[in-house]
Amino acid sequence: MAVERQSNPSPRTGASGAAHAGLNVRQRNLVALLRILHVDGTTSRARLTQLTGLNRSTIGGLVGELRALGLAVENGYEVTPGPGRPSPLVEPRPEGAIALAVELTVDSLATAVIGFGGAILAERRLVRPRRSVEPDEAIEEVARQIGAMRRSWEGAPLAGVGVAVAGLTNRLTGTVDFAPNLGWRDVPLSERLSQALTAVGVPEHLPLDLANEADLGALAEARRGAGRDVDDLVYVSGEVGIGVGVIAGGQPLLGAAGYAAEAGHMLVNPEGATCGCGARGCWETEAGERALLRRAGIEPSLVGGEAIEAVLARAADGDPVATAAIEETGRWLGLGFGNLVNLFNPRLVVLGGLYHRLFEPLKPFICAAFGSRALRVSADMVQLGVSELGDEALLIGAAELALSRLFDDPLGLVNRVPTA
Repeated sequence: MAVERQSNPSPRTGASGAAHAGLNVRQRNLVALLRILHVDGTTSRARLTQLTGLNRSTIGGLVGELRALGLAVENGYEVTPGPGRPSPLVEPRPEGAIALAVELTVDSLATAVIGFGGAILAERRLVRPRRSVEPDEAIEEVARQIGAMRRSWEGAPLAGVGVAVAGLTNRLTGTVDFAPNLGWRDVPLSERLSQALTAVGVPEHLPLDLANEADLGALAEARRGAGRDVDDLVYVSGEVGIGVGVIAGGQPLLGAAGYAAEAGHMLVNPEGATCGCGARGCWETEAGERALLRRAGIEPSLVGGEAIEAVLARAADGDPVATAAIEETGRWLGLGFGNLVNLFNPRLVVLGGLYHRLFEPLKPFICAAFGSRALRVSADMVQLGVSELGDEALLIGAAELALSRLFDDPLGLVNRVPTA
């Protein structure tokens, strides 16, 4: 498999500007239809005409081309009131282009086979004990899962492999430079994972793209979740640490190598606890899972979803310690959100991970602290919401990263990528 540098995909279009610049008019029109079908799903020919501004004859020809490529099918007709012929319905064909998605986080290792249009064709997840995991152990498990799902991807055009990692990932080199909660540093993950996947039948030269898990959570929510109609959003996910991904002007904000928006390590309390990154007073030391559980008096052996449920149950029973823990954690979250809103001026902040489960009890304390920190002009524009994709967000984002190659060169990808 090949480890390649990938241009930044737009959450809304699925393609980079640089890639579109190299396409001719027919290919651009083909991409326009592809991205509508991929994001919006089944769409009538009449609606495709309206959305693209192309005439009916051109749309008919392009749909025929997508059918020939195995990327679309026509199934039924749109029922509309009034005179006129019914318009054929065009559906994305998931098996026409497939991504292998990988999620590597502290509590679980997961994989999925996801097709064009976002359909999840198969999925595996291993929930594991809270501890550091050796890279070789994680790679072996990922390869085992992908191999076990081989019937779901064998013989289909593979767009690539997308990998979401809870840590600092270098998109230029395919290296996990620093993942303190996994216990990893300077791991050449793309190279080693490519070798392991080749051993279970994945084509050797298939592109593999590596990214921070919060960046891919943001991409997923922007394309398929809470931010579908939003060009400026911030995604905040909490587990052991805090991950942040930013979509600005419809594009992922990544920085030179993919390290941008590591807001979990922004300073919020100079006198605070020492973080796993080595610094003191990082946002995740005040608003992350460990801080909440420590304040609530939860025994150290209890972590993850089980521990969060214990905090919620105690608070519901009127436990003043658990209630105070939620209030204090919400306050620190709100202060951090204020910083993010002042920096990025989003229209939407999406909460994922444990914050998705804790949203309702945290919300009043988040809003109070946020209101005291954010500039009013920016605060008045932003909405606070929860992930619509939940635990699937990272796998969906990883698949979107891989499937973005389809929009860069649809004809070349379908004709070029071999099958196992």
